[in-house]
Amino acid sequence: MNHPAMNSATPAVPQVPLLDDDTIAFGEEDNANKQFVHPYIVFFHLVFRCSAIIVYILCGWFSDSFIASFVLVILLLSADFWTVKNISGRLLVGLRWWNYVDDNGKSHWVFEARQSRVNRNESRLFWMGLTLCPLVWSTFFIFCLFGLKFKWMLLVLIALTLTGANLYGYIKCKFGAKESLKSATTEFMKQQIFQNAPAFMFSQPTPPNAGNTGVV
Repeated sequence: MNHPAMNSATPAVPQVPLLDDDTIAFGEEDNANKQFVHPYIVFFHLVFRCSAIIVYILCGWFSDSFIASFVLVILLLSADFWTVKNISGRLLVGLRWWNYVDDNGKSHWVFEARQSRVNRNESRLFWMGLTLCPLVWSTFFIFCLFGLKFKWMLLVLIALTLTGANLYGYIKCKFGAKESLKSATTEFMKQQIFQNAPAFMFSQPTPPNAGNTGVV
């Protein structure tokens, strides 16, 4: 005699879909719970651009030489531009932008976005430093413009150019990569439709083989 419990169907365990955002890649298990994965990169991402602003504000208190202050700020801005463009953007948020010249002498700009997990704290500090510093330099530009300090305005314009270039490049990487992929896919589908539609419309149907029909 069968026990009633043996005849009852075992309830199915509900299958919960695994979200892509919860998937941890192989080798990243130890980094998932860390507050900062690249602490030194975060430090150098912020130290050069913040130092340039501090030196610009306080240079008049320590030196009366405009040339020395100008050169020091330019060196800090150059170090910041190189670090943000080549190191911190790639490691902290998985973005990279660069330029190359082909054999015909034509310049090409490339904006890349890597599909991988990024540390939330590092990403927040990266974008905060990337966006706030150009705003600070824009404020300095307004002060120089209304104060008629044209020699300092030149330095501020250089700072805006360097920091703004990185800001534009990484915004293009983050938001322009998806649009580029979508437009490339759309163009590919259009090309395939226009190429295959005439052949499909004007193709002649293949007559059936009499030997395989079974008709005597």
